[in-house]
Amino acid sequence: MARLSLNRVRAFWRRLTLFDRAALVVVFLYVLARVVVLGFGSVPGSGLLGFLCILAVGYLLVRSLPWVRAHLLWSLRNRLVVAYLFIAVVPVVLLLTMVGLASYLVYFQLGAHLLRDDLQERIELIGTRADEAAINLANGSAKTLPVNEEQLLARPDLGALIAAARKELPGLRFELASSEELLRQLAGIGADHYEGIMESGDKLWLRGVASKQGSAGRVVVVASAPISPELLDSLASELGPIELTLMRPAAPDDRRFILETSAGRFVPAGQVTSRRRVLTPRAGWLDMRVNGGSTLEAVYAGPDGRRVLGAPVLASFSVRPSRLHAHLFKSVGALGDPLVVVLILVGVVFMILEVAALITGVVLTRTITRAVDDLYVATQHIRRGDFTHRVRIQHRDQLGVLAESFNAMTSSVAELIEEQRQRQRLENELTIAREVQSQLFPRELPSIPGIQLAAICRPARVVSGDYYDLIPLGARRLAIAVADISGKGISAALLMASLQAALRSQALLDGDSSAAELVSRLNQHLFHNTSDDRYATFFYATYDSTTRTLNYVNAGHVAPFYVVGDKIQKLEEGGTVVGLFDECTYKQGTLQVAAGSWLVAYSDGLIEPENVYGEEFGTRRLMDETLRQRDTSPQHLAESLIDAAEQWSGTPEQADDMTVLVARLE
Repeated sequence: MARLSLNRVRAFWRRLTLFDRAALVVVFLYVLARVVVLGFGSVPGSGLLGFLCILAVGYLLVRSLPWVRAHLLWSLRNRLVVAYLFIAVVPVVLLLTMVGLASYLVYFQLGAHLLRDDLQERIELIGTRADEAAINLANGSAKTLPVNEEQLLARPDLGALIAAARKELPGLRFELASSEELLRQLAGIGADHYEGIMESGDKLWLRGVASKQGSAGRVVVVASAPISPELLDSLASELGPIELTLMRPAAPDDRRFILETSAGRFVPAGQVTSRRRVLTPRAGWLDMRVNGGSTLEAVYAGPDGRRVLGAPVLASFSVRPSRLHAHLFKSVGALGDPLVVVLILVGVVFMILEVAALITGVVLTRTITRAVDDLYVATQHIRRGDFTHRVRIQHRDQLGVLAESFNAMTSSVAELIEEQRQRQRLENELTIAREVQSQLFPRELPSIPGIQLAAICRPARVVSGDYYDLIPLGARRLAIAVADISGKGISAALLMASLQAALRSQALLDGDSSAAELVSRLNQHLFHNTSDDRYATFFYATYDSTTRTLNYVNAGHVAPFYVVGDKIQKLEEGGTVVGLFDECTYKQGTLQVAAGSWLVAYSDGLIEPENVYGEEFGTRRLMDETLRQRDTSPQHLAESLIDAAEQWSGTPEQADDMTVLVARLE
């Protein structure tokens, strides 16, 4: 995929002219320069590069017009739709965008106005309280002035004033300045009053300074109240959460966000955020959240005593337009709501008319061009070999009759193609199922001292209902299993997979249990996890080459036989099939194995093939073939038994799955 994409990029690059490549390089360099600016600061020549980028983008837009015309505007329908878009939709979108931006700016400005007005009221209030305290002290009869706030509160004439002021401004405190130096720094020489915002010690303060001449000398009163979350909570009720960001002068090597003003360069120094203010719920789907902001001016007082006038304080807030509407139309009283409703209704009517006009134009265009376009698209589908495509018949005119003839022509071909696809899909699924089932059989025959093994399974269909397994239980022990699942095809293969998983989990987790116990548990598993009509014949045996002991259980399976010399013994001990009845008991058979003997286990598909006279191959002929081939290898014996059954039937087609497992017990 990556190589294909790279080849496409190379082919596209080779088709470009020299000017095209130059324009793309300029755009890439500009984007790279912007990334560098964000990470490391300014880049020399960025202004010239930006101008060149504008020219390059304009050039690329002009160069792309032929491609747009050749691909997008090739269709007549697309041309008419684009024309309607430029005539009707684009002006409306631009108008709505302009209205939205203008509305946002109005709400932005109104919210900032409310915030600044309420904050200015607090500033004027603290200035007034400072003036009142200074006048009170200057006109008092005391010969000496108080030196701290406790002495101010102790004076009857000032105590009540200060207590009332603190209710309006939480945290308000008064102090007397020793000179007018602070007032001269804040308001200038000759001024006797100052009120505003001051930033000191990473905190914001409302500060008022008043100077009055009294009988005891010059009185300079400083009133200060912190701009705290509580104060922000008491500001304009129409606004949501409010946040103030403090700014301090930036160091020469500071690379953080820098705000440049006429007072200098500043960086963020802290924040004050309201606590109890929340944004009101939306009054409607148009009542969107408006995030606004403003810049306040403060006096920065540094730790070194330096003061910077005009230091910025960034104020941000959020508000709902519905809250601002109530404030905006307050002056017209009860007429405010009807005016808003009328304005909205007029806008809705205009929008409905515009949409109706656009829909009418598009529908007329589609009616004119749809028949021709559908026929063209249909020919492209036929060209790609898709005979299932049908032309939509909209009207009973000549083009409609032509479309009906086209559909009738391709209908029969489409049915044949669909049948072929269904058959191919089924074959693919069966192939996958066969590959999955092949993984359930042992990939390699286990190597156990004293045992030679061979096994063959030939399914009658794509998947088999027969199952065999060879499970090592130790260095010298082996479990042998052969099963025949009821039914054929996919259902038998699924039950075989369940049987294989259950058998391996039982044998490997509890290999020391008897064969009868294992088969009984296996019967319980299949009975509770399969339908009532599903079962399996099953033969299970364990052989210990050290003690030369063979323990087995035959659960309704065609009896395997044990061959020693010229003697043959059928292994029939066990019980009924597994998975059909609950709580079945099984009897275990035991053999003491002689050296050089054989064990042959098979499914009924190996003995049921019939010749042309209707005679089955049968167990007797299978035993005779085993005695004739007993001096060969296990693999050769297994192949000989399969070949003998196939030669008896005289046809390569199998009626049932054939499975044979041969073990030579040394």
